[in-house]
Amino acid sequence: MLWDKKKEKEKGWKSRNRASRHLAVLAVSIWLSGVSAGCGAPVDNNTKVVLTTGFAKDEIFRIEGISCRLPEIMVYLTNSQNQYESVYGPEIWKANAEGVTLEQNIKDTALARIAQIKTMNLLAKEHGVELSDQETEMAKEAAKAYFSSLNDTEKVQMGVTEEVIAGLYAEYALANKVYQFIIRDINPEISDDEARTITVQHVLVKTYALDGTGARIEYTENAKAKAYERAKEVLELARQEDTDFEQLIEKYSEDNKGTYSFGKGDMEENFENAAFNLGTGEISDIIETKYGYHIIKCITTFDRTETDANKVKIVEERKKEVFGQEYDTFVRSLTRNLNEELWNNVTFLNDPEIKTSNFFDIYGEYFKDLQ
Repeated sequence: MLWDKKKEKEKGWKSRNRASRHLAVLAVSIWLSGVSAGCGAPVDNNTKVVLTTGFAKDEIFRIEGISCRLPEIMVYLTNSQNQYESVYGPEIWKANAEGVTLEQNIKDTALARIAQIKTMNLLAKEHGVELSDQETEMAKEAAKAYFSSLNDTEKVQMGVTEEVIAGLYAEYALANKVYQFIIRDINPEISDDEARTITVQHVLVKTYALDGTGARIEYTENAKAKAYERAKEVLELARQEDTDFEQLIEKYSEDNKGTYSFGKGDMEENFENAAFNLGTGEISDIIETKYGYHIIKCITTFDRTETDANKVKIVEERKKEVFGQEYDTFVRSLTRNLNEELWNNVTFLNDPEIKTSNFFDIYGEYFKDLQ
C-alpha cells in the first residue's frame, strides 16, 4: 500500500550507489530540463538556456564562463557506471523505467551533478567562500592518490590528467564548503515533541479497486456502504476484551503492511491526526482516507529510536530547504550553454580494462570534515 507519504516519494531508480550520498546537498533537477534529449520538463522563464556553437573541441557546457570538459564528465560517468556494474553486473544496463534506460538516467544525472557543483562554485564566489591553502593541497593529494590508481587504458580513455582530477576535487570540496556556509545558522536542536515518532497497527478496508492496468476504480456508493459495514464489524471485534488485534489484521486488512512507525507530516492527515490522539493500547473510531476505512490501534506513543532518527531527518530537510531557496534563486540568473552535439555522442566506456570506481571514495577519505 502506498499511503505512507515517505513511501510515495520513493520513485524512480531505487538502488543508488554510494557516490550519490557523498555530496549532502539538494538534488537538483536535470539542469537543462526541456533542452537535452529525453527531458520534457519546461525551462523556468527566468533561466537563460542557450545552445550555441563556438565551443572548444572537448567542451561539454559553459555556465557563466565556467566550462565542463569531456574528461571531467567522463570521470563522473565512468565511476558511476562501474559502481553499478560492481553490484549488479553489466546486465543492469538492460533495465529501463518508463522508456528511459538506466544508462541514459546515469548519464543525465552525471551532467546534472557536475553542473550543480560548478554552479555552487560560482555561488561560493558570490559569498567570498574559498578553499584554504591546506584544502587546496588536500585536493592535490587526493588527485595524486586517485590518478595513481588508474591504469594506462583508463587514463587514455577518460582523457584525464592529475591536474584535471585535482581541479574536480577542488570544485567538489568548494561546493561542500559553500553548502555548509549557507546552512550554518540552522538550529540542529529538535525537541522530542516535534520529532515524536509513534507506532501503530491498523486494519484497512479499501474503498477502491484496481483494473487490469493498475488504474484505480472508485467503489460505487453501494460497495462503499458495504465496506463501511465491514469496518464497523472489525471495530466492534477490536474493542472486545482479549481481542488479538494482529489476528484482525491478518483476517480483515487489505493493506500489505499492518504496522507503521511515523512522525508528524508523514501520513495522510486524517490517519495521522487520529493516530497521534491515541494513547498506548487505545483503538480509534473508523477513520476514512482516500484508501478506505481504517481502524487504528496505538502500540506506542513514543519510539525513542525512531524519534532520534526523525530528528536527524528534520534537520537535514531544513538544511536542504534553506540551501535550495538560495540555490534556486541564484541559478535562475545564470546563462548556461550546452554543446548538444558533443553531449549526445557521449557514451559509457565499455572496455574490460576500465574498472575505476573509487573517485568519490577517495574524496571522502581526504575531505571527511567537509561532508
